[in-house]
Amino acid sequence: MSIPPRTLDGARVLVGVAGGIAAYKTAHLVRGLVGEGADVRVVPTASSLEFVGAATWEALSHHPVRTSVFEDVDEVAHVRLGQEADLLVIAPATADLVARLRMGRADDLLTASALVTRAPVVIAPAMHTEMWEHPATRENVALLRARGVTVLEPADGRLTGPDSGPGRLPEPEALLDAARAALSAPRDEHGAVRRDLEGRDLLISAGGTREQLDPVRFLANHSSGRQGWALAHAALVRGARVRLAAANVALETPPGAQRLDAGSAAELAELVAAHRGAVDALIMAAAVADFTAAERSRDKIKKDESAPESVPGIALRRTEDILRHSVLERSRTGAGVPAIVGFAAETGGADGDALSLARAKARRKGADLLVFNDVTAGVFGASENTVRILDRDGEYVAHATGSKTLVAHAVLDALAPLLPEVP
Repeated sequence: MSIPPRTLDGARVLVGVAGGIAAYKTAHLVRGLVGEGADVRVVPTASSLEFVGAATWEALSHHPVRTSVFEDVDEVAHVRLGQEADLLVIAPATADLVARLRMGRADDLLTASALVTRAPVVIAPAMHTEMWEHPATRENVALLRARGVTVLEPADGRLTGPDSGPGRLPEPEALLDAARAALSAPRDEHGAVRRDLEGRDLLISAGGTREQLDPVRFLANHSSGRQGWALAHAALVRGARVRLAAANVALETPPGAQRLDAGSAAELAELVAAHRGAVDALIMAAAVADFTAAERSRDKIKKDESAPESVPGIALRRTEDILRHSVLERSRTGAGVPAIVGFAAETGGADGDALSLARAKARRKGADLLVFNDVTAGVFGASENTVRILDRDGEYVAHATGSKTLVAHAVLDALAPLLPEVP
């Protein structure tokens, strides 16, 4: 048995397209998949070609397009495409297609391929709100998820015509992130994504806080939020419910995540305090400022024109240590989040190398896990990361290197055993 790929580079990805107006977004998804090195085959339903033609899919994927099980019969295409796929993504998926997939129908090339594949399957529904909320659709989605299929929650927004509500296809960037997460996830014996976080509630912080100095200036850091976003996508495909505390993150919200925006360290601390009692794990991936202005200037701080080289003095005070405070609150009350994960970005210095500083921080903070990365060479905003995962005593637990999605799954692999049994 071949080892499944963990990244899109070189992966064989089957993209199914159903007959909905949102099919135009899938063109951008295909372009993104091909751009990351995936070998993409597009399988549209016959009705979807009324929205986006075969020529578009062939130009973007560099492969011919088929829709019928009676094409290329000598190559047994209706079986081979699904057998050879490393990942199947269906976007958009109409209510009709979701129903046919649930029933195990194989009346066109797409449903036949879905029935035969043993690769992870990601379905992105798009339909009017009434269709999405209908009990039949909800039952179909629940059964597909129970089989290990990743069914994304649709976005809430403008639909066809004047209608608005849940049922909109997520943006291509979010679909691409979900594809990465599914491809990199651990799998069960049938090849489906292992939903080992089913029924869990996770609170994940991401991004970097900003501390206002005056009406136009602030103290900040280089965090883009991409590692926290990767954690959210990975947790969602593994079945978790995710609350995402986002500090100044300009990324598409992962489909199905509850986004909670914060600006400053104080605002993020308030969000975490309000939600940590209702979740099974807190993952503090955000880069939180250690200092903020002791007093914010009401007016813009002016440069002294008589001495232009002088710098105004700005008094700073420490911000709340959200990670340490969460650990202490858990110890004090005996309640709240069962598992706490911290992140530590270190560069090393006069006090020691980066790893020794991270080990000391792990012992000082007291979180169940501390994810450490050496940022001497810079990782902020990059697509890849290298981390060591330490326990509360600073002892080595695991190591991960590669895409931030791979790192996210490694963190969740280390976290999962620490969670209590689902009732």
